[in-house]
Amino acid sequence: MSKTNRSAGIMTTAIHAGDPPDASTNASAPPIHVSSTYVTDDLAGFSAHDLTPDSPYVYSRWANPTVAGLEAKIAALQGTEACLATASGMAAASAIFFTFLSAGDHLIVSDVSYAGVAELARETLPRMGIEVSPVNMSDLAVVTAAIRPNTRLIHTETPVNPINRLTDLVEISKLARQAGALLSCDATFASPLGLDTVALGVDLTMHSITKYIGGHGDAIGGAVAGSAYLISKMRAEAGIHHGGILSPFNAWLIARGASTLPLRMKAHEAGATAVAEWLEADPRVSRVIYPGLASHPQVELAKRQMSNMSGMISFQVGSAADGERIAQQMIERLNVIHYAVSLGHHRSLVFWMGTEGLMETSFKLQGAQLEDYRNFAGDGIFRLSVGLEDAEDLIADLDAALG
Repeated sequence: MSKTNRSAGIMTTAIHAGDPPDASTNASAPPIHVSSTYVTDDLAGFSAHDLTPDSPYVYSRWANPTVAGLEAKIAALQGTEACLATASGMAAASAIFFTFLSAGDHLIVSDVSYAGVAELARETLPRMGIEVSPVNMSDLAVVTAAIRPNTRLIHTETPVNPINRLTDLVEISKLARQAGALLSCDATFASPLGLDTVALGVDLTMHSITKYIGGHGDAIGGAVAGSAYLISKMRAEAGIHHGGILSPFNAWLIARGASTLPLRMKAHEAGATAVAEWLEADPRVSRVIYPGLASHPQVELAKRQMSNMSGMISFQVGSAADGERIAQQMIERLNVIHYAVSLGHHRSLVFWMGTEGLMETSFKLQGAQLEDYRNFAGDGIFRLSVGLEDAEDLIADLDAALG
């Protein structure tokens, strides 16, 4: 079931994909299968290499019915043939890198991305003999210049965490095809409802399903969606050998959250639009970066590429000292919004991210790359994940916290 050739509407897909009535009881709600092992009726090999797509369940590290249901739901929502669920978003990113890259290969990665991915690419992969080029993915000339004969993977993120800079996936996919490389995209900020990655030319779409897909901040997980061929390679390598499998309990919670994803994303977008417009009009705020605002420097790309602008807002309040002062005020004064990390939950979350600290730890940008980052983030930004509360209450909370 794809987003462009769908046999059912998006809400029907979100509710029913991967969740048929239980075969043994006819229960309408899906069960949680917690068994680690399964009784087999036939002789079977002791290696997962003996498995086929039609093999019965044998061992839950290899496959689990509850996790498989979630994988089917995410694949349907993202419009891909298959999906691999993992223990976290970082496990999903690691699954991509360690399945498709070997010593001597070259990776091009967004120079601004989720901090864990940035640190993995900069610190761990080179130690294993993988060449890495962090680049500004919004600059096609820079991406083109970074391509080498041994480039095997281009890993993008859009919008990028935490500054909401966008990547033109259609153009990057053309470059990847010409280079004979795979294109992967972390679409966590956008959710499957915000980006039709298949139509945009992405081979592998990853999500931290802790965020929008789960939506309630009570379960950690990750997922990679793509063709049946690529996902089968990842399942054999990452799903079985790396061991970063998703708990059936978390799979059940995240699948329940995913069933309301279309409704929630509409509400996230509506709330974020109202809050972003209010922030932009407030003299205490020096800049607001939200793809749904006309002031976003890539607003035309946002309109062309994104079908939902999501609930993620980045905003500045001046100097780093101003940001730290207001962050402390938020800790003391916020009543509705939680001062906390993470994003994509039904509760609104906000967190201060100073530029200097991120450069020292995760990104380590210099020269033109640092200048590009500062053009978006200045001395630091607040990352605001707008939840499902009434926009008026969020605005009143921010008004009190800004002082």
